[in-house]
Amino acid sequence: MLNFLIQFLKSPRSIGAIAPSGKFLARKMMEPIRFDNAKGIVEFGPGTGSFTREIVRQKSRDSVLILIENNRFFCQQLKEKYKNCQGVYVIYGNAENVNEYLKKYGFDTADYIISGLPFTSLPVKVSENILTSTQKAIGKNGQFITFQYSLAKKKFFKCYFNITECLFELRNLPPAYVLVMKSSLDKEGI
Repeated sequence: MLNFLIQFLKSPRSIGAIAPSGKFLARKMMEPIRFDNAKGIVEFGPGTGSFTREIVRQKSRDSVLILIENNRFFCQQLKEKYKNCQGVYVIYGNAENVNEYLKKYGFDTADYIISGLPFTSLPVKVSENILTSTQKAIGKNGQFITFQYSLAKKKFFKCYFNITECLFELRNLPPAYVLVMKSSLDKEGI
């Protein structure tokens, strides 16, 4: 917890919260995922691994989990923690490059992309680049699952995705909304 706070103080816009997500939010984020069918899973901004722990616990042995973290400290911690975990790959990089990372591990698209990124505090251009890349990365059949502390960015997400579910987790500090989305590419004819 102290390490997370230190990283937040160093880079508040990219960390987005003073504490990691709790176990109840992690479980809520996993609810929409059909782990028995998920072959390619990506996590944006895993931080200390609150969601990662749940994904690793539930994923099938033959599925691949790609963790994309742009904080060196968190990335090193994750690499150490999951170095012996089959099918888990930790990348020091940016979510904007998700399609490149998917190809590296033999995937055209991901079945699920789970995000812990603080879109509310990220620069708009960075958010746009990430969401454009994510839209392509999930293709027509994948899902993008993220959480936000308010619904202020919901309209922004709708520019890229069809929101299929909006869940709420009160037992997180602060309480959070979980948005489950599918690409709107086919709707727009792109």
